[in-house]
Amino acid sequence: MSGSRPAEPGRYLTLGQIATAHGVRGWLKVNSYTDPPEGLLEHGNWHLVSASGQVQDKKLLAGDGYRGQLRVELEGVKDRDEALALSGCWVQVARDALPEPGEREHYREDLVGLQVVNVEGAKLGKVSHFADLPAGAIMVVRGEREHWVPASPPHLRRVDRAAGEILVDWPDEI
Repeated sequence: MSGSRPAEPGRYLTLGQIATAHGVRGWLKVNSYTDPPEGLLEHGNWHLVSASGQVQDKKLLAGDGYRGQLRVELEGVKDRDEALALSGCWVQVARDALPEPGEREHYREDLVGLQVVNVEGAKLGKVSHFADLPAGAIMVVRGEREHWVPASPPHLRRVDRAAGEILVDWPDEI
């Protein structure tokens, strides 16, 4: 995900982002943040939010995996120009339509704002947002400095949402 994303706190969770148009008939390429990526296709109602904050609700008509992304058809998107107009929109799904995360699983929105502490006890800052890189998801942590911490083992050690803290194996200074 590039940068932070708008969301209606608690009501929707961001599960992907529209990349660009796919072909000339209104299909879209989408970056999915679900595991597996095709999990986003299980949700038929998409709440799209643009960088400027415009909101559109669209029904998912069809979709499949395609070269590390998804390609989808949304209701009302009939041509390439309409598809291109949706580029960059975040794909959100109503929280009440999602299952509770399992043990050691978390929705990204639930981690934004938590304090990040390393195994030596140094406070690195708070989770600002996530970035998706080819090697995996990265937590962008902002404090006195900015740290890009891989959001997976062995670097991500423990999440304690009740205490508002994430323990990481990541140096204070790099």
